[in-house]
Amino acid sequence: MSNLEMQRLTDGNVMNTYARFPIALVRGEGARVWDADGKEYLDFVSGIAVNSLGHCHPAVAEAVAEQVRTLIHVSNLYHIEPQARLAKALCERSFADRVFFCNSGAEANEAAIKLARRHGSEQARGRSEVITALNSFHGRTLATLTATGQEKIRLGYDPLPQGFRHVPFNDLDAAVDAVDERTAAILVEPIQGEGGVVVPDVSYIRGLRRLCDDKGLLLMFDEVQVGMGRTGRLFAYEHFGVEPDVMTLAKALGGGLPLGAMLAREDVARSFPPGSHASTFGGNPVVCRAGLAVMETILEAGLVGRCEAMGGALRQGLDALAQRFGFIREVRGKGLLLGMEMDRECAPMVQECMREGLLVVPAGANVLRMVPPLTIGQGEVDEALGILERVLARV
Repeated sequence: MSNLEMQRLTDGNVMNTYARFPIALVRGEGARVWDADGKEYLDFVSGIAVNSLGHCHPAVAEAVAEQVRTLIHVSNLYHIEPQARLAKALCERSFADRVFFCNSGAEANEAAIKLARRHGSEQARGRSEVITALNSFHGRTLATLTATGQEKIRLGYDPLPQGFRHVPFNDLDAAVDAVDERTAAILVEPIQGEGGVVVPDVSYIRGLRRLCDDKGLLLMFDEVQVGMGRTGRLFAYEHFGVEPDVMTLAKALGGGLPLGAMLAREDVARSFPPGSHASTFGGNPVVCRAGLAVMETILEAGLVGRCEAMGGALRQGLDALAQRFGFIREVRGKGLLLGMEMDRECAPMVQECMREGLLVVPAGANVLRMVPPLTIGQGEVDEALGILERVLARV
């Protein structure tokens, strides 16, 4: 089936909720993908920060194949070995004592919001409000799109759930002023991804930690996009020298399979007793076996350090492009989550890069975002920079 035939099949049968590019990707290996017409692309999208080990990594493929032959699903009525092992691995390498597994980042954030409300009601009656940041992105469920600080995401879904307040990102005074007797938690991305690859000041994140400690609030970090080594640390909060009370993960956690997680300290997790929250497929044996393979590979192959090194090389190349092309306002990010802010919309550049064989993705209207796999090499970084240079010279 060709790209055009696949497009017609999709358009005729799939709900039209995505503005899809006019190609059908049918095969992947490492940092490369091929479309239905046989064209090869260098993939700096990675399924939007999902395929951190690249496409079809042998460790993930073999682990999943073995698990599928052994046990696919039994439900959380029973103990599940891969789930327990993955939870232990996550807790040993983070601040957390407990993990709740689900299927996506939105579900992980939904769980965090529910936990914050239960915890708030137990600690002080009436504490249910969650403060979030403008320009944030937390998901597409009714609660998480309400938490999201982007009006375009919320448009058309009134009446929205109550209990959320949005304040400017990287503005500690605004967060302080927003706290009142109803506040239960602050939910923030330690680095905003969808909002434009925005890295806050260290003093802001540390100030949020002090604020939550002083007021008895939960500090909750949404690391759905930035966790699992993406920023040159296993978890992005490590850049700031503080620990959250709750953290959400997804995207890279399952190596391409749908796996989300909400992590919490023991004293906070107690607010979720049996029957308080659940997920039929959450923590399924297959996805957790994939998650174990991802974590083991990241740690054993030294991919966090590699991410920092290759991110530095990519950042250096992007900075050089910014010096050459005056319409690039800023290069920002950490590790292999990098963005170039333009003085114009970047959608035409995304299309031109795709035609040249490089897949990139916007983060907002005018930020070109790059999230290649953590396994990326210097040759592939140089190849991507060469394509970008040719494209930018034409716009």
